Amino acid sequence: MSHIRGVILEGFSHAGKTSVLKALKQVHAQNESSERSIIVLSEHYSQVLNNVQGGLQRLNRDEHLQLLKERVNMLRQLNEWAAYLGPDASQASRGIFFILERFHLNHRVAFPTELSHEIESLENELFNLGAKCVLLTVSSGNVEQRIQSRTPHEWTNKTVEEIRNSADEFIQTQTELRKQSSLSILPTIEINTDKKEWITYANKVLDLLS
Repeated sequence: MSHIRGVILEGFSHAGKTSVLKALKQVHAQNESSERSIIVLSEHYSQVLNNVQGGLQRLNRDEHLQLLKERVNMLRQLNEWAAYLGPDASQASRGIFFILERFHLNHRVAFPTELSHEIESLENELFNLGAKCVLLTVSSGNVEQRIQSRTPHEWTNKTVEEIRNSADEFIQTQTELRKQSSLSILPTIEINTDKKEWITYANKVLDLLS
């Protein structure tokens, strides 16, 4: 029996993953029947490219798969412990709710020509742990404004061409995320975040998990 459920937040930088993550924690905490145990892993614990002691370090396919396996194994072991406790404890007291940021789709997009049965096996285990995926997107016409809005000082001296290139990268990656989500076993919904209504999006995600 599974005592665990959770959501994987995917999307390119500036799509709103961190904002939705914060809203999810807030909305989940306000529900008295919600699980008391919540596991939240930001992208720094699962993404391919990381800032390691001041320098950028990119994991290769096998290294990243191993990292994802370790995170999923942790969730599986927690679920097994909850089952071991027996039926006397309430679902709220022993249930586990998890949020993962940048996970399986991040891997698929990073290594599109090197995909193997291992990522499918990992997705299958996530499915059995009650995971569902939410792909956060931004409309193409709003991308330039969105990528400049969070850190405007970083874009002050950028040329029009540089901004356009960054927007093009956003759109291309977003297209690939959509493609890879259609190939994944995990149920996925897409939420457009143009309006930045983070609490509304969080409620929609939790409705998906109900």
